[in-house]
Amino acid sequence: MRHTMRLMLAATASLFAVSASAQTYKTEAVDKQVTKVEAKLKRGKLKPDWESLGGFKAPEWFRDAKFGIFIHWGPYAVPGFANEWYSRNMYVPGNAAYTYHQNVFGPQSKFGYKDFIPKFKAERFDAGEWVALFKQAGARYVIPVAEHCDGFAMYASDMTDWNAAKMGPKRDVTGEIAKATRAAGLHFGLSSHRAEHYWWFNAGRGYDSDVNDPANAGLYGPAAPRTLPGDNPDGEPNPSHLENWFPPDDAFLRDWLARGTELVDKYQPELIYLDWWTMAPRFDPYLRQFTAYYYNEAKARGQGPAITYKGEHFPANAALYDVERGKLDALRLLPWQTDTSVSIGSWGFAQNDKYRTPKSLIGDMIDVVSKNGNLLLNVGPRADGTIPEEAANVLRGIGAWLAVNGEAIYETRPWKYYGEGTTFAATGEKTETANKAFTASDIRFTTRGETLYAMGLDRPADGRVLIKTLYAGSPYLERPIASIELLGGGAVEWRQTDKGLVVTLPAATDPERMPYALRIKFRGGSR
Repeated sequence: MRHTMRLMLAATASLFAVSASAQTYKTEAVDKQVTKVEAKLKRGKLKPDWESLGGFKAPEWFRDAKFGIFIHWGPYAVPGFANEWYSRNMYVPGNAAYTYHQNVFGPQSKFGYKDFIPKFKAERFDAGEWVALFKQAGARYVIPVAEHCDGFAMYASDMTDWNAAKMGPKRDVTGEIAKATRAAGLHFGLSSHRAEHYWWFNAGRGYDSDVNDPANAGLYGPAAPRTLPGDNPDGEPNPSHLENWFPPDDAFLRDWLARGTELVDKYQPELIYLDWWTMAPRFDPYLRQFTAYYYNEAKARGQGPAITYKGEHFPANAALYDVERGKLDALRLLPWQTDTSVSIGSWGFAQNDKYRTPKSLIGDMIDVVSKNGNLLLNVGPRADGTIPEEAANVLRGIGAWLAVNGEAIYETRPWKYYGEGTTFAATGEKTETANKAFTASDIRFTTRGETLYAMGLDRPADGRVLIKTLYAGSPYLERPIASIELLGGGAVEWRQTDKGLVVTLPAATDPERMPYALRIKFRGGSR
């Protein structure tokens, strides 16, 4: 009986979604933007096909920057429960967020996600203060989430009234961050997670919730099913096979294209981060249009643009590969990026969350940079606009290390191989927890001009370092070593043996035995 009732409610919800489509999208604004995009694509140098887009090259600013800050902030920071998926999970019966919401805020028919927006006041938000902290941390670029899956635009959008300039903070949050970032001499980008919004609020269709009120369609969107019509509606479709998900319709895809290109026009980002669901096959023609439009517009402004992607929905020569909360265990010849968070449980602010240590994140940064990657590190501010002190302290710790050792990170390029040691990274997305702590045997290399940097990921207690692959007569060294210095510590004792390069470090002054960097110079000529 319950299953039959769910099917009836789902059918009713489907009919509602169709009837509410005019309210879900601002059709006139969407049509105007898409028409502009199509006209410009006809004149643009790059065309919306992968062959034309295949000449992409990672911009030099990105390759030099190495370290950026990601920001997840929105109405989900008000409840601050568990993680940034609260906006969806609060409508999923049986989920901890569903129970928490009913206990704290009441039933979803009386108090829905939309009701957090007036409480999302951002009264202490100061973009300049944020960027000053990010710069102190050593970051070279800043990527705020312009729109998360919840459908609330954190910018002044013409495509929806459900945006931060008209509701909640009543400020153009993305615009303020862009202005402060550029004023500080950093590079600005943004992210869009709009793709997942197609099905994000679907769970609220199955019972009495405010998702079913047509007045809220502009926020909650299609709230479409995730499963195909012939599948169990209560099932969880495979996240690696989006062809088996219920496909988005053209109205949603046109809206997605309009919102994405609106961000390009209004904020002129140098990098755009796209989330996972743009891998769904139905996105392909719209994704190609978006990419061609963005690259053409950015290049016309003299920018070096980039899009980061997940999975396989871009050719490798058309954008930057991104690994969420994971790494690679090999040097990648093409530049790439990993994104992770200062906090362990959530991307957005969450009560009682736990935080990474500066040492662990610095170790990850060194490992990623040695493999030709960048680290994009996320913070989740509170609803009032303050960054939790635990997160701020981690950022300051990273910045203090980079102030001494940044020479081995910024503007560097990979060496012949990334390093040596006993700790190997678990490869792929969401493998972070599988990675073991680095040991004193783990060394990573970078180069800058004719200088080689060797970075130890854990300082040995006795100060003795053995770099095995730099043994006397190593074919990897084209010139004899002239000198070795510890960044921030001056010259060190060293000797090459048939077993390796032996370096004696001065006694460590910090109990954490933080990573260190050695500057290795060579005699005459170029290497």
